[in-house]
Amino acid sequence: MGKKRFIKRSLIGLFMWAACYSANAQVFDAVVAKDGTGNFSTIQDAINSVPKNNSKPYLILVKNGEYNELVEIPDNRPFIHLIGQDPQKTIIKHTIHCGGEDDVFFRYSTNNSSSPNYKKHCVFDAGAPNFYTENITYQNTYGVSRQTGPQALAIRSMGDRQAFYNCRFRSFQDTWFTANDDHVRQYIKNCWIEGAVDYLYGGGNVLVENSTFYNVRSGSVITAPSHVNAEYGYVFRDCVVDGNTQAANGHQKLGRPWHNNSITVYINTTMRIPIAPEGWSDMGTIPRLFAEYNSKDKDGNLIDLSKRKSNYTFTQKNKSETGEVTEEKITGSCRTSITKEEADRYTYENMISSSDGWNPRLYMEEMPATKTIKISKSGLLRWEPVAGAIGYLIINSNEKIVAISSKCMAKIATPDQSYTIRAVSQYGHLGTPETIHVK
Repeated sequence: MGKKRFIKRSLIGLFMWAACYSANAQVFDAVVAKDGTGNFSTIQDAINSVPKNNSKPYLILVKNGEYNELVEIPDNRPFIHLIGQDPQKTIIKHTIHCGGEDDVFFRYSTNNSSSPNYKKHCVFDAGAPNFYTENITYQNTYGVSRQTGPQALAIRSMGDRQAFYNCRFRSFQDTWFTANDDHVRQYIKNCWIEGAVDYLYGGGNVLVENSTFYNVRSGSVITAPSHVNAEYGYVFRDCVVDGNTQAANGHQKLGRPWHNNSITVYINTTMRIPIAPEGWSDMGTIPRLFAEYNSKDKDGNLIDLSKRKSNYTFTQKNKSETGEVTEEKITGSCRTSITKEEADRYTYENMISSSDGWNPRLYMEEMPATKTIKISKSGLLRWEPVAGAIGYLIINSNEKIVAISSKCMAKIATPDQSYTIRAVSQYGHLGTPETIHVK
């Protein structure tokens, strides 16, 4: 929270200047709230309201709450900006997995024709391009609660030009499946990605910056890429590898090659927990590039990469014209490190913006706190406008959004509590909070 200011004013008998509902349309295109104070009570209903083939940011605010639902953004709903109130308290969750009939939790399986999860993929399925989200937890409750497999996706992100900021992604096995098209670009910043088995996997050119990979068991494996002809693949810059007590025993792996020409590069990574000396594992192919640059331990010391795995082996099954299946052992190698000059090529400008100028960092630009907050004798809050703001959230000390205003004013109703004001950008980003206390 921002700096507190104390203002004495009697507020007895005051009423709300404008209800949230009447002001929402001026700032957000839709508001989702479990308590009925928004336009919708479910996220899927809000997404269904978005015009098909939309061509500009459609702002959806999700108020704090646990939204237990399967959510899908189809290809024909581009430019959705899904904005949560608080990443710790705005949670999209569901229990879903890909197990078989022998699993005691088969009722949650995507393979169970009697389950509402039948033929679904994950908790949150983002297929449309130009999707942006911030301040939301995406959670597969099966993975988080059971701490075991099988595959239990929290999110599947298939669209080009997708960006994720200040979000949390939680499961155990296969938390996040990225694009199966290597021309797709996705940008992830200031996020928390949690799991144990291949918990960021798939394809595309995916740049992750200033984020935490959190391991939840001994022997966790972070990535399992399956790039075919990606120019950059998975690139993690200025990130942290961390984990719980079980994961801090030195058996963790940075990744393993799932299919085709897998690429994963760690640049300027801080390993807060020890990684296995070999760093990487075998899987289903020979990686094109599994490498690091400037990896450091929790104390800031450079990590010795001399024991990192460079030789890989996998078994390939071959089927003859007569139908006979034989197995062939394939071996190969790749480098374990890259130079500074090479690391400098894996940049935001090259990976994300170069082809068409797409710049999702604009969505995430910090907005300053409101200034010179004043209150009139009638209980009307006023403040100076924030440059670039299209509106403001007014949040009480119970973390309830009591007003959404397109103006630099709002009337409050309850005395003797704090009120926090946050500016809203044209992309839906929530600015730095400023809090006052009214007596």
